[in-house]
Amino acid sequence: MQKLVLFDIDGTILRSAGAGRRAITAALAEEIGPTVGLERVRFDGKTDPQIVVELLEAAGHAGPHSKERVQALCARYVGLLEDELASTAGMRLLPGFPAILDRLEETSGVVLGLLTGNLARGAALKLSAVGVNPNRFRVGAFGSDSGHRPDLPAIATRRAAPMFGRVPTGAEVVIIGDTPADVACGRGIGARALAVATGSYGLAELEASGAYAVFTDLADIDAALAVIFA
Repeated sequence: MQKLVLFDIDGTILRSAGAGRRAITAALAEEIGPTVGLERVRFDGKTDPQIVVELLEAAGHAGPHSKERVQALCARYVGLLEDELASTAGMRLLPGFPAILDRLEETSGVVLGLLTGNLARGAALKLSAVGVNPNRFRVGAFGSDSGHRPDLPAIATRRAAPMFGRVPTGAEVVIIGDTPADVACGRGIGARALAVATGSYGLAELEASGAYAVFTDLADIDAALAVIFA
């Protein structure tokens, strides 16, 4: 049995204790000056470029915003993120990690990957900050690949094709995340979604989003693996 198992990062693998929000709002403030109302913008389930655009609009800078401007703000954000992560206390892995990664790596036919709205460099920084080697994930699709989250599953599966001998699809692909956006993004390729209530969404909201299975967290690794390999 071959499986491509794609993990979200924030709210699924780890919590970064606000480092990401502080870094991205600081990058914005450097360009447009003091801002108010940015706390109203939700970050969960979104890509970093999408967040930048929404923050600009919340600060009163109506779009459209050029790709170059968004990319420049994202690049500055990653630079500030590295400093934030180095000085932030309270970052932590969420229940089940890294043990579930160990179990999956031990299973023949499994390819571990990332599917996250983080920029690729930001994803690596966050994982490293909590002691997870980013190289454990053999493929990935990131906010730096597309600002439109539903694009990411197809990107990840194309990158996994050399390991499968074809592009994996349907229930061969399992997306694990903590938001309805994680659940919805894989529908176009028929992926199976496993949702965890370790972020800002509760069990009922995740169940209503149409997830194949919903868990409070991934502490019960055997139960999670049963869903992945069902």
